[in-house]
Amino acid sequence: MTAYACPKICHCTDRNGVVVQCTSQNLENIPLNLPKDTVVLLLSSNRIRHIPKETFTELHRLRELDLSHNAIESVEVGAFQGISDSLRTLDLSNNHLSSLPKDTFAKLHARVRLSHNPWHCECSLQEVLRELRLDPETVNEVSCSTSVQEEYVGRPVIQVLDSGINFCNFHHKTTDVAMFVAMFCWFSMVTAYIVYYIKHNQEDARRHMEYLKSLPSTSHVSKDYDTASSMF
Repeated sequence: MTAYACPKICHCTDRNGVVVQCTSQNLENIPLNLPKDTVVLLLSSNRIRHIPKETFTELHRLRELDLSHNAIESVEVGAFQGISDSLRTLDLSNNHLSSLPKDTFAKLHARVRLSHNPWHCECSLQEVLRELRLDPETVNEVSCSTSVQEEYVGRPVIQVLDSGINFCNFHHKTTDVAMFVAMFCWFSMVTAYIVYYIKHNQEDARRHMEYLKSLPSTSHVSKDYDTASSMF
């Protein structure tokens, strides 16, 4: 007996646990109040875009979760909290995922499908994949749609990583270059200010000297004064 009634838009069958079939129903969100003894949840071919944290936390018996062929763009850390021990298969293929938070699949033991997503190959993706069990049948279909290095676009992520490439090194190098550019710009600004300050002071000094030169000299004034005195 299920803890909750089957969602009206879905179809449920009991097979030593509940199989919840919600495929191709134009769903934009995960159905609420799913049966607690759900073992299989099929949500493929919908319009789901986001997986919030603790979405499946009550489904402690869930073994298979199919979220393929949706429009998923983001998955929050903690989305699979509560099912990390029970889940055996997770399908996120054919979605709109380009990146994932580092701890998205923390403690997850499931075999995961991530193929046919527009992945951006960089350090964060490398860290996500580091301890993940990718489905061996689709592992070569997890490709770099974009990359921190253009030469890896179109290549399977695992092949790139297995060749010894470390995207996190590229990240550090990019950061170092950015810091160098920032320091160079700061130094250029300081230098330009100093040059301007010196030229400005030199110009003021030149004008001051020209002004002094334009004044009657003291010797000329003294001679004029002596001539006037002798006349009286």
